[in-house]
Amino acid sequence: MRSEKSKILVFGGRGYLGKYMVKASVSMGHPTYVYVRPAVDPSKLQLDHEFESMGVTIFQGELDDEEKMVAAVKQVDVVISTLAVPQHLDQFKIIHAIKQAPNIKRFVPSEFGNEVDRVSGLPPFQVLMENKKRIRRETESAGIPFTYVSANSFAAYFVDFLLHPHQTVQHVSIYGKGDAKAVLNFEEDVAAYTIKASVDPRTCNRVVIYRPPGNIVSQLDLISSWEKKTGTKLQRTHISEQDIIKLSESWHSHPSVTFIVWIDSTSQTTYLYFHGSGQPSNCCLPFPENIPVAILHNIFIKGDQMSFELNANDLEASELYPEYKYTSVDKLLDICLVNPPKPKLAAFA
Repeated sequence: MRSEKSKILVFGGRGYLGKYMVKASVSMGHPTYVYVRPAVDPSKLQLDHEFESMGVTIFQGELDDEEKMVAAVKQVDVVISTLAVPQHLDQFKIIHAIKQAPNIKRFVPSEFGNEVDRVSGLPPFQVLMENKKRIRRETESAGIPFTYVSANSFAAYFVDFLLHPHQTVQHVSIYGKGDAKAVLNFEEDVAAYTIKASVDPRTCNRVVIYRPPGNIVSQLDLISSWEKKTGTKLQRTHISEQDIIKLSESWHSHPSVTFIVWIDSTSQTTYLYFHGSGQPSNCCLPFPENIPVAILHNIFIKGDQMSFELNANDLEASELYPEYKYTSVDKLLDICLVNPPKPKLAAFA
């Protein structure tokens, strides 16, 4: 397969990671297509116009529209899904469409997080990983050539979440002790590695793990680096593992019940606000509000992204593509000093 001739179709191209994926595909010379819902929202229409100006072909349709999906899939070589967490199981519909298109040389399902077959998490996060496993097993059962991407964590998103570089702050929150190692990969690099892997014969029917050495950091590493670069000393608020686990324990709330979690760094207190009747306010968060804290526990307290050693049979992105100059966490912090990425909503996985 010659990468410059591979036609790539992206599902979820308007989303947080999808936009990076589309632009990376175009920049590498691939004829690029996106499958999106019909839009009336001005921001989505503007993005569609931007895609079209880049030469992207846009297919409009719903995921339930099998005929349109099959027609789109039959025009390409590679299908990449960047659908958000709530839509992960909708990928069964994409798989069904691909089964009717024998031309597909590779399918990359929407994962881009932990290596789900090698780690585990607190129940709310485990549910998400189990859904990803279901998509993996269905892909394999269908005999579709695949590449699974374990991109670990999005760097710009979590640097913003942990350090708030767009604001002037004097305090930061630390989850657990802060010394667990995580892997924070810049979103542009995640997209670039994924496009490369999607057309690489070496990655067919394999898992590719994104673990560049310059992106392996702990919360304490991040804070220390940021303090040195900004010349400030940040006060630190530790949120204990016990508190995080408790918050992750789901219960079925009454419709009138509302929970709000606020970590006040100034007073170094974690508040759980409660309105309505039912469970006491110091208990836990309802599903799905308990998913983010379960993810924080897995990444920054348990350290699952670095919980296993890579062996000779593993494929690691920066080793597969040494010619690609990825943005290290240190370099990203330098960027944040000058022009920090704007806070964005993302699939918190």
